[in-house]
Amino acid sequence: MGVQILESEIVYRGRALSVRRDRVLLAGGQETSMDVVVHSGAVTLVPIDEDGSLWFVRQYRHSAGTVLLEFPAGTLEDGEPPEQCAERECREEIGMAPARLEHLGECFLAPGYSTEYMHFYLASGLTAAPLSADSDEDITVERVRPERIPALIASGDLRDAKSLAALYLARAWLEGRRPG
Repeated sequence: MGVQILESEIVYRGRALSVRRDRVLLAGGQETSMDVVVHSGAVTLVPIDEDGSLWFVRQYRHSAGTVLLEFPAGTLEDGEPPEQCAERECREEIGMAPARLEHLGECFLAPGYSTEYMHFYLASGLTAAPLSADSDEDITVERVRPERIPALIASGDLRDAKSLAALYLARAWLEGRRPG
């Protein structure tokens, strides 16, 4: 399964991502070009308060052309540790600082075309500590009881992939049993 990169160039550089075009030699000897979305990585949080409610945000996502219900999330800044990004995003998006961040897992978000690597955290011990939101975000915060989640998924109201993955990774905590 060896692929050899023969040449690589950035063909687009944007605010949140770049596109790299690689000319590669496939294992069978064929040359082809592959475009890769280069992303610095991101975090997704599963904020849970003392009452057991989960904190979500609703925000317009231009690529999807609609407002989506999703867990707070954000892009890593250059050299920023994921835990630091998680705390910052929690404060920016829901106005709460977590006393505890527990690592739930990580994954490639869309490895067919992107380098984006997502880190997932359970955020608990929430206390009010808002930071200014990003200027391009219009976010509404929603607290949701865990028992409502299946209905939100079934109705299509909750269809953000990173949030669905986060729910899966947090299932042991949400069911009241910690892994390990």
